[in-house]
Amino acid sequence: MENELLGKFKLVVGMEIHFHLKTEKKMFCSCCADIWEKEPNTVVCPVCLGLPGALPVPNIDAVKKTQMMGLALDCSLNMKSRFDRKHYFYPDLPKGYQISQYKQPLCIDGKLKLESGTVVDIERVHLEEDVAKSFHEEGKTLVDFNKSGIPLVEIVTRPCFRNIPDTVEYCKQIQLMVKYLGIGEADMEKGQMRLEVNISLRTSEQERKDELPKYKVEVKNINSFKFVEKAIQSEIIRQRELLENGITPMQENRGFKEGSMKTVPQRSKEEAKDYRYFPEPDIPPMEFTPEYIKDLKTNLPPTPYMIIDKLEKEIGLSRNNAKTMVEKLGPSYISKFEKLLRMGADPIQTSNLLLNKKEYRNVSEEEIIEVIKNTKTAYSKMEENELNAVIKKVLANNLKAVEDFKKGKESSVMYLVGEAMRMTSGKNKPDPIQLKQKILDMLDSDAN
Repeated sequence: MENELLGKFKLVVGMEIHFHLKTEKKMFCSCCADIWEKEPNTVVCPVCLGLPGALPVPNIDAVKKTQMMGLALDCSLNMKSRFDRKHYFYPDLPKGYQISQYKQPLCIDGKLKLESGTVVDIERVHLEEDVAKSFHEEGKTLVDFNKSGIPLVEIVTRPCFRNIPDTVEYCKQIQLMVKYLGIGEADMEKGQMRLEVNISLRTSEQERKDELPKYKVEVKNINSFKFVEKAIQSEIIRQRELLENGITPMQENRGFKEGSMKTVPQRSKEEAKDYRYFPEPDIPPMEFTPEYIKDLKTNLPPTPYMIIDKLEKEIGLSRNNAKTMVEKLGPSYISKFEKLLRMGADPIQTSNLLLNKKEYRNVSEEEIIEVIKNTKTAYSKMEENELNAVIKKVLANNLKAVEDFKKGKESSVMYLVGEAMRMTSGKNKPDPIQLKQKILDMLDSDAN
């Protein structure tokens, strides 16, 4: 369908993703950052209201969590970084500028590999303050300043996306990463994560020459993955029609209307020079030591892809089950799953229980262990010779896992169990516990 929409043109997309950090305080003041469902304009102070003479003081926790995101995206961290003033005039920004980052952001030049194999080119990860929330009703604008000053991270990619599925997948992976790093909730229903898409079309000749179009259209403040897809589709149709009539689309910011599933014009798109950036005079530049950066890297939690790989290659789950657990259940259930394994639970039975029986997700680990013990296996016994043949084939095809086990990496046996389970089908699947013991016996026999 996408190729039909594009016709002779090729898609070029860059992404800007904003998300709120989970901190106790706002970015530059001591106001509480927990603003959800609070009465309007009750979580405010002179700093986040932008009153004259109020001085901003950076939140070091927000700085650290932004750098964690940069490291997880394989960015380089700048040893020297600073805040800048970004000037524009709008009711949600009373002081007439936003404290952001421009020349020296916290993180630069990263990448993220998607399941499709596409490598996303990350230009920068920087930290800024969020603005207030505007409500437009009956020709009037009302402003709630509770959101003003919330720590806001912006991740900017280069124009590296060539199709819609990769663009949407990237957005989903960023949300997962934020959650698994423990630096934010990224709940789009609460406005904690916003997606902005830069879209343009080019000819096949421009693509061969690696030339970018002379324009780009930014669709701002999208609040769902589905609407990212629909916004790009809408822009492809609109821009293609203009280009086929010899008209270069205007470089502008547009919004997305959920009712019509179409984009609408907002204002002409600003360039960096329009914001009149200059260094924030009230905040000294930041400098970081090699020891500080090393400590950040050492204590960085595993990313979702790392967890998926571990569940598949070390624990023995299928790739599909591993992805589903990580993407659908979330960090708290992965922690519960790992605790259950330490308590002796079978990984395949346990993952199936958590994935397929929602009623067991919120009971204690001890209760789940009891359920697993009392659950009769759905697998029938395989013939001894047939089972031995399967195991021998798995061991022969996975010599690295066998060597890892012999070197003391006991988790490798679960990878072998998973491979053996995949080689069996239908009613003859073996009991996972029986299978694990058989593999251990055969490995011990080979060792002797």
